[in-house]
Amino acid sequence: MPQAATRARPTGPPGYSQTLPRRPESAEAARRLTDTALCCWGQGELADDCALIVGELVANAVLHARRESIRVVVERIGERTVRVAVTDFSRELPVECRAGDGDEGGRGLLLVAAVASDWGTDTFRWGKVVWAVLDGRA
Repeated sequence: MPQAATRARPTGPPGYSQTLPRRPESAEAARRLTDTALCCWGQGELADDCALIVGELVANAVLHARRESIRVVVERIGERTVRVAVTDFSRELPVECRAGDGDEGGRGLLLVAAVASDWGTDTFRWGKVVWAVLDGRA
C-alpha cells in the first residue's frame, strides 16, 4: 500500500497526500486519508461529507482517467475550511449529468455540488485536478 505523505504549507498546517492505483478499491484508501487529516485538524464533523466527496472524485478518475495512478490531496486552507482534490492524467473535464430513475450511476458530481461549498477543475498540460471545498463549524 502506498504511504501517505505530509508537507508543510507556507501559509498554514500541513496537507496530506497519497498516490494510489487507479482502481475502485483506492476510494477506501482515499477516505482513510481524509479521515486522518480531519481527525488531526479537529474537524471530524466533516468526515461523512468528505468521505462522500473523495469517493465520488476517485470513482470519476477511475472511470475516465488515463495512466495507472491518481493522487489524492487533503489541505486545510482556512481555520475551518478543507479542500480535497484528486489529480489524474486526463484532460477530459468532469460533467454533471442528470441520471434517469433507473440509472445506477451519473449522480456523483451532483452530490459533490450539493455537499461542497465550492468545487471545480484546474486543467494542466498533463491532466487535471478536480477539487471540492468543505466548510466546518466555526
